Amino acid sequence: MAVRQAVAWRYRGGSISAEPRINDRIRVPEVRLVGPSGEQVGIVPLAKALELAQEYDLDLVEVAATARPPVCKLMDYGKFKYESAMKAREARKNQAHTVIKEMKLRPKIDPHDYDTKKGHVVRFLKQGDKVKITIMFRGREQSRPELGFRLLQRLASDVEDLGFIESNPKQDGRNMIMVLGPHKKKTEAMAEAREAQAARKAERQGYAHDAESEGEAAEAPAEAAEAPTETPAETPSEA
Repeated sequence: MAVRQAVAWRYRGGSISAEPRINDRIRVPEVRLVGPSGEQVGIVPLAKALELAQEYDLDLVEVAATARPPVCKLMDYGKFKYESAMKAREARKNQAHTVIKEMKLRPKIDPHDYDTKKGHVVRFLKQGDKVKITIMFRGREQSRPELGFRLLQRLASDVEDLGFIESNPKQDGRNMIMVLGPHKKKTEAMAEAREAQAARKAERQGYAHDAESEGEAAEAPAEAAEAPTETPAETPSEA
């Protein structure tokens, strides 16, 4: 019974903390101390380590609790937590999740509709996503699977610069399915998209700067034209 209660308390997070022990929460007689710059100070009594932390105006942080004795480091714990959170956020931002998009076509698709659908497939592949192409057969079309096969082969050929056939066409009930995979990884596609966005932003800023310069240049002659001209004063003629 006591064991079950202890396990339940552990899963509720009552006794297990992800935060390392710092300063007065460290309960060992001595620690292996690492200095602020990563230098090895050696094994020192806990009281001495806490004294050094106060002297440097830093925190004593337990970084390896299972070591014997535990390893502690002198650091600014608040700054450390902030930088760790920023790194984790950036890692999540740059993490690539491959998404499978789906595009449905009919065997006798209109040329204009085909171009529209192909445009979507091109966009998906450029984004680094996989595309599941589904040919839907209706009625008598089910007796002509070669129509769907030729259409899938045509589409794969039209986008071969961006993607490849990851899963060959296969019949699935009334449908025929093929999966296209992108040549570029998701992370590469995301990086290129960010670079293109930055380039467009810089280009817009450049246009705005040029327009402002042209406006100032156009105003300068106008101001010069409006400026009054000074006429020399007439000198009285000698009698």
